[in-house]
Amino acid sequence: MLVLPPQASARQYGAPFDQCRRSAGELLARTSAEIEQEPALAGAAAAVRLEGVRKRFGDVVAVDGVDLDIGKGEFFSLLGPSGSGKTTCLRMIAGFEPPTEGRVLLEGADVTRLAPYERDVNTVFQDYALFPHMTVAENIEYGLRVKKVPRDERIARVDDAIEMVRLGGFGARKPAQLSGGQRQRVALARALVNRPKVLLLDEPLGALDLKLRQAMQIELKGIQQQVGLTFIYVTHDQEEALTMSDRLAVFNRGRIEQIGQPAEVYERPETGFVAGFVGVSNVLEGDPAKAITGEPRPFTIRPEKIEMTDPETQPGPDTHSATGRVSDVEYIGAMTRYLVDLDAGGSLVVMQQNLATSSTEALQVRGKPVRLTWRRENSRPVQAGDGGEKTDWEEDAP
Repeated sequence: MLVLPPQASARQYGAPFDQCRRSAGELLARTSAEIEQEPALAGAAAAVRLEGVRKRFGDVVAVDGVDLDIGKGEFFSLLGPSGSGKTTCLRMIAGFEPPTEGRVLLEGADVTRLAPYERDVNTVFQDYALFPHMTVAENIEYGLRVKKVPRDERIARVDDAIEMVRLGGFGARKPAQLSGGQRQRVALARALVNRPKVLLLDEPLGALDLKLRQAMQIELKGIQQQVGLTFIYVTHDQEEALTMSDRLAVFNRGRIEQIGQPAEVYERPETGFVAGFVGVSNVLEGDPAKAITGEPRPFTIRPEKIEMTDPETQPGPDTHSATGRVSDVEYIGAMTRYLVDLDAGGSLVVMQQNLATSSTEALQVRGKPVRLTWRRENSRPVQAGDGGEKTDWEEDAP
């Protein structure tokens, strides 16, 4: 993951972001001596491990047999749609929900039955969970007071946290006097100021404006890399997960469909659900798939991998090709999205950059016959049911 150098961040986000970067470093910095003094665990114990975890709410199975290892110092995202089980997993790691079956381990220790305050984790809640009778500074300071951190150190760490989330001058305000985005920033500062070994984040940036959200994405990743903190981040935003994560797990219906690095999950989706949920993708199966690949088994092709040309163009070697007619065109500024109904059945979405195409030229393509071509290796096989043996063209796919 690339973290912008200070000069780049200043150009993109301005001086306040540079101040944010410096204060965050001061807030969470640990000396090498402090890190060396932490007890070493046998082997390379995962920061968080879920073993056969299930969670039922009455007849509803929210999490269905999840096994997951999250390494120390990873920025790991739990990605999925609403109701997929990702937030329930986070709550079981935090201790707010006991698993119906299975175990939760933190750095090799079984914490399945421990209360949240007995686990060295902090959580940034989606609904803020601020104390309404306390000021911003008092909310951020609360965890430090419980831990009996000396007063001078508390003040310094709270001041750094307030500057980090760009709330300078707001320390004396109450939560009711803040906007939703400001309250979310207070919740984030309150969790970071405690310096936990594992930080759990439940869509914490959702209420922030776009510019600050982008800045905080970089800042969160910068903090995580600097101090080796393990971040477990719940989101339904695919772009956010792809941008920030070292690895991610894609959830669907209480199960994990795929785990991997962002590029691996995007370029090599293992199931039709992953192909469709992570980014935009096309999935073809049955007769349309057989007409293109020679096999009826499902495959996926990303819209940006497809080239759209004249129907008389002859496809080159090592390519897949299909003819059809453009049924819809969406001009979206830098890109144009084309929907092509295939002669063999089914349809494909094509995305093309508008390098030299105006909106008028793009819209004039509607209704015209075209040929679509793409490199054979970009046709990625995906599972249908229990999968099956590989096809000839799947064997060649990297």
